[in-house]
Amino acid sequence: MDTGQSQPGRPGHPVRCGIVPPHLLDHLARLDDPVFAEPARRTLERDAAQRTRRRITTVRGLAAPPGPRRPADEEPKPRRTIYDARGKEELPGRKVRAEGAKPVKDASVNRAYTGLGATFELFLAAFARDSIDGAGLPLDATVHYGEKYGNAFWDGERMVFGDGDGEVFRDFTLAMDVIGHELTHGVTQYTANLEYLGQSGALNESVSDVFGSLIKQYELGQTAEQADWLIGAELFTDKVEGVALRSMKAPGTAYDDDVLGKDPQPAHMDDYVNTSSDNGGVHINSGIPNHAFHQLATALGGHAWERAGRIWYDTLTGGKLKPDADFAAFAAATVGAARERYGSGEEETAVRESWAAVGVQVAQSAAAEGPGDSGEAQPVG
Repeated sequence: MDTGQSQPGRPGHPVRCGIVPPHLLDHLARLDDPVFAEPARRTLERDAAQRTRRRITTVRGLAAPPGPRRPADEEPKPRRTIYDARGKEELPGRKVRAEGAKPVKDASVNRAYTGLGATFELFLAAFARDSIDGAGLPLDATVHYGEKYGNAFWDGERMVFGDGDGEVFRDFTLAMDVIGHELTHGVTQYTANLEYLGQSGALNESVSDVFGSLIKQYELGQTAEQADWLIGAELFTDKVEGVALRSMKAPGTAYDDDVLGKDPQPAHMDDYVNTSSDNGGVHINSGIPNHAFHQLATALGGHAWERAGRIWYDTLTGGKLKPDADFAAFAAATVGAARERYGSGEEETAVRESWAAVGVQVAQSAAAEGPGDSGEAQPVG
């Protein structure tokens, strides 16, 4: 199995991945109250325009190549640059803080800088991965994007943060797990390159939630039991009846608000949502693999990045997972990865039981095939 030390190549097709689910923004955009509807509509329009630009870039073959490789004798360290869009939609904006520079007066700039560093540190310390491409890729971010822009996204090259509308969403740099989530889309882009559609797209989103949560837990020194397992807990204003965008511990319970509606995420295959919106429900059905990981991390105990996170990382970077992998394929791959790294024991058993708890069974023969063969796994329920 590849453990993340393999030579990185060009990234796979980049996808524009926003942290706020389109269904939530669409719900706000349909409200009669312009205070909520107008910022949401503008955010959706910008998101659609960004996705179109990314598709055109990919079709034309103009996607940016990986950044300059770090010299072999140079110690891995982050190379961060923060830009300020100053309320405009032009990227990257004005350069405001470079690697090693002192904090500036703008808290958003400093939070973005810290979040990029925390993401770099988790992947290096826990998985010996040098930046998101494995070869020291510089990390860029832009803050203050657009007017009342209610999202944050990875565009294939950089992190971009909005300031929120002040009614529903606050500044998106406030949530470290959001920063980690978006940058992990970059890791996926450079490794398994999971297609952003249906179950593989939900896995793409879930992997980002997993590592976004691990980055926050690592920064806080938390065990799996101490962690809140919430994604974006800092983003809602006090006006919202909700604790976060998503809950990995209890999908479907993150918010229940008169304006936003109720969190639609399922925790089990019995409640899988078939929809044509949101690329086949990638932000909704990600609750199922999210919950499987939470089950595994709490079953194994201790720091979640050590064993549970290692198994997920090995699966993502092993080079055998197909881009269109569904939940059953990914489950079988994690069982194989657990057995390959830890042998047939506690970890493998815990992985099987965690997937079974969300309605995905992995046959005993699947682990013997390793993370590349998923034919024995079947969803149940």
